[in-house]
Amino acid sequence: MNYSTLKKTAALSFAALLTAGIASAQTDTTKTTMTTMSTDTTMSSGTTTAKVFGGRGQYKTFSIGINGGVTSPFIAIGGTNDWTDYNISYGYGVSLRWQLAHSFGLQLDGHGGKVKGHNEDANDNYVAFGQRAGFSTKFYDATLSGVVNVATIDFLRRKNSVNFFVTAGAGLVFYKPGFTADPAVAQNGPSSSYFYFANDANGNPGPAQQDNGNADLRTVKELVIPVGAGVKFRLSDSWALNLGYTMNFIDGDNFDATYTKGFTKDKWSYGYGGLEWTIGSKSKPNLDWVNPVAMMYDELYDAALRQEVEALKTRVTNVENAVNDLKKDSDGDGVSDQFDKCPNTPAGSVVDGAGCVINFPKDSTASTDGGAAYSNIQFEFDSSVLRTSSYPVLDATSADLRSSGKTVEIAGYASSEGTAAHNMSLSRDRANSVKTYLVNSGVSASKLKVKGYGETNPIADNSTEEGRVLNRRVSFKQK
Repeated sequence: MNYSTLKKTAALSFAALLTAGIASAQTDTTKTTMTTMSTDTTMSSGTTTAKVFGGRGQYKTFSIGINGGVTSPFIAIGGTNDWTDYNISYGYGVSLRWQLAHSFGLQLDGHGGKVKGHNEDANDNYVAFGQRAGFSTKFYDATLSGVVNVATIDFLRRKNSVNFFVTAGAGLVFYKPGFTADPAVAQNGPSSSYFYFANDANGNPGPAQQDNGNADLRTVKELVIPVGAGVKFRLSDSWALNLGYTMNFIDGDNFDATYTKGFTKDKWSYGYGGLEWTIGSKSKPNLDWVNPVAMMYDELYDAALRQEVEALKTRVTNVENAVNDLKKDSDGDGVSDQFDKCPNTPAGSVVDGAGCVINFPKDSTASTDGGAAYSNIQFEFDSSVLRTSSYPVLDATSADLRSSGKTVEIAGYASSEGTAAHNMSLSRDRANSVKTYLVNSGVSASKLKVKGYGETNPIADNSTEEGRVLNRRVSFKQK
């Protein structure tokens, strides 16, 4: 068979395998019936409740495989070679893979076989260049590689059916290179017609000799770097068909029985097809074929998850209702109904923390003009924030100041809790809160003078809570 015919045969074989794999994968496409009350995904091989964030323990992750194919001393990306052409030779291998995620796994490979090459002239005749017309190398290797699933043509289905992958790793290769100077042997001769490098009786490197089955052939051990790509077809949840191509780069220059002073490194390629079987319980899905997008979509309809969401909605509603009950203030005095001991107080009343009206003693510093205007403004403990109940008094005071043009001093006070310095600062803050309100309501800032008196000049007994409530105030002094 000439080289052109061989290429056509190989191409047709690959196309046939590709078509068969796709057809098998497509006919085995998972048909899933999904309801909003079930997380089970119905698959061709059974039912699974695996979740995308459930961990590897819910999947089958270990696979073993066998493969066979053809070898060549040339690789797809080119490079320098010591021989002009290759002879078709064969290789075989076994693999053990651990799938760590749906897109990545670790694979241990072992291969064996032969790699052959020869020299041809311009007329495609086998010839000897120098002392050599062809080579034949027996090899075995062991490598560990990472396998990355880079794409799938069934990404939006329940299960992936065809995965494209790339591999790269490292390992050791053990080989025995041989050569022949006879073009006829390079073209048709058996392996025993090649000369191999042997050891002498003392185990030292000896002269090349033919492999008669009894010779102690010298084995070379070197580092090898395999880099490859391929496509995997899902035949079932446990079985897959693999087609791939691997380029093997050797850290040496004698794999092809020709040493060129180390100026180049040798290499060989391996094109293969094989079967892979995933080990594990039939009740578990194969992690290699997982479609995370479909699984995440299914989890949105998880019955237990939806029940948790509904329960959470109920709890949130209860909390919102409780908060609304706490905020409810029927009489508008600033004290919620749950804590209001004096409900239905008149609008505008000044109340204490229990919601009861405060009866103020007459303040000798306060003006008697204006009715409700200029009444004392009360504050909560250690606070300078105005209470809504103070707004009517402030509005009346603002109206009088704007109409009369009076100038007033806004005097801030505090009860006796805390240090004198803190109370002094707090009293100024309270006075400034009142000034800000009045200015925002239209009173000229030049008509308002602010002064803090701290805990001085109490109008009630600071030894009781009722007295301290009255002392937390702002009063007005007309100028």
